[in-house]
Amino acid sequence: MQTRSAVGPRGHVAGVSALALTAVTALLGAAPRPTATTAATVAPAPAWAGATAATAPATTAGAGASAAGAGVAGSSVPVLSWGPCTGPRDGFECATARVPLDHRRPTGPTIALAVTRRPAADPARRTGVLLLHPGGPGSSGVDFARNSHAALPAALRDTFDVVGYDMRGVARGARVQCWDDEEYTAAVDAARGVPGRGAVRRAVRQGADFAAACRQRSGGLVPFVGTGFNARDIDLLRRALGEETLSFYGRSFGSYVGTVYAALFPRRVRAMVLDGAYDPHLYADVPYAYDAAQFAALDAAVGRFLDWCAREAAVCGFGDGRPRQAFEDLERALDADPVVTAGGRPATGYTLAYRLMFGINAGREIWPYLGEALRAAQERRVSFLLSPPSRASFGFLTVNTAVECADRRYPSGRTLLGALVGAHAASAPLLGPPVGLGPPAYDHNHAPACVPWQEDRPGRFEGSYRAAGSAPILVLGTTGDPDTPYQDAVALAGTLENGRLLTFAAEGHTAYNRSACVSALVNGYLATGALPARGTVCADESPPEPAGRRTAGLEADETREAIPVLRST
Repeated sequence: MQTRSAVGPRGHVAGVSALALTAVTALLGAAPRPTATTAATVAPAPAWAGATAATAPATTAGAGASAAGAGVAGSSVPVLSWGPCTGPRDGFECATARVPLDHRRPTGPTIALAVTRRPAADPARRTGVLLLHPGGPGSSGVDFARNSHAALPAALRDTFDVVGYDMRGVARGARVQCWDDEEYTAAVDAARGVPGRGAVRRAVRQGADFAAACRQRSGGLVPFVGTGFNARDIDLLRRALGEETLSFYGRSFGSYVGTVYAALFPRRVRAMVLDGAYDPHLYADVPYAYDAAQFAALDAAVGRFLDWCAREAAVCGFGDGRPRQAFEDLERALDADPVVTAGGRPATGYTLAYRLMFGINAGREIWPYLGEALRAAQERRVSFLLSPPSRASFGFLTVNTAVECADRRYPSGRTLLGALVGAHAASAPLLGPPVGLGPPAYDHNHAPACVPWQEDRPGRFEGSYRAAGSAPILVLGTTGDPDTPYQDAVALAGTLENGRLLTFAAEGHTAYNRSACVSALVNGYLATGALPARGTVCADESPPEPAGRRTAGLEADETREAIPVLRST
């Protein structure tokens, strides 16, 4: 069993640096892909928003070198019957699309996807469709499009139909179910910021239990939620919308979806922006190495924030000049004596780490607010950092884990799993132990669920990511990204035949609308296809903003995703 004390002083893994750990795990490779697959029953698709869907026979064309790219001839193109959406009247229309559950069996069972669009404001100047794809996986694409539309510049809103959809397994369609709310609540409420003895064994056991629950409750769906099939859904939506090509903006996990779509359908790409990009090879084929790099990026970002707190103690307001020690002490204090929330839930050191993992993504401008929130937690006052994962969180995290297990193939073996889970957690001493050794949740700790994953993966993409013959693709990378390391963007831009890297020298996750420089270049590219010059670096991140100037704090809601509104300078 490994704990912080068992692996040496906080910040070290028996003398192995995070960089060395990444290199070692990269040598492990990936397990071979099995070929056996079975189709199973599908839960009935819910109707939503009063919209209906029919299908019309057609033949899908496209490249592909995997099961996700096979057997699509004869797929039916959804007929979208647009109607009013539920919720606010915001100009969006809603419909339901039925797509094959298994794209190798295009005339077999279908599942329903919720789709939304807002037509171009100036039809006379309409360019086409701009599909917005959120991160996660687990976020609603319908909500993402509707939440983000106002943040787009008028030039794009005028000329593009803005479209979003809920990918398979998510939200309004056929939704993945694994642990129920009571099981998830019990697991996260028992988790701790300093996990203690038996933490690795417990993490491995919880991962296996979660995978078994997915198999029991969603066995007819989880084999088919991989990104290869998701990308094929997108192409059916393109055809249903009557478009020859698509413009696409995908952030974080959405960048991997876009990468796979371009690989399968390179000549259907008009323009594509991949923001907060994944290294697709490491993500899908060498997942332990990808996890190691994510742990390192997250802890480095939190470390830079705490170092700023040490330098700017009066502005940060947390730690009295020793914020790292204060953070460790706070985790332990909350573990020993959790704050009981208004809903009766315990806020522990795990709660603190979980919320900071998402909160750090907003970049330097919110650092003073993070300091204020940490001080409030220290004083046991109301703080978004003391909001335990909610029922909405559990739905997001379930899909996040299931989709990534469908996409990624870890080497088998519990001994290797236990060794690397413990080493990865210890390599990132600030957040690694609670994040890596907690119950199945966000990206970093999927290995315990994915290694025992017994489902076939027919939707996993296995072809080349080169996207030969595509239009130029713009890749955005943020140098201090705590979620998708900057090197991932460098690797993706180099992998694509026609990739172009745009660098944002900044803290925080993703770049679009966090930089006037980045946004101007992205908007110009989406409008005209003009790429930024090679080697372009934007360095206009907003500085830390005094907490008192904020009209609203950070939301304790990792399930709500939107393109931010570009701040005026």
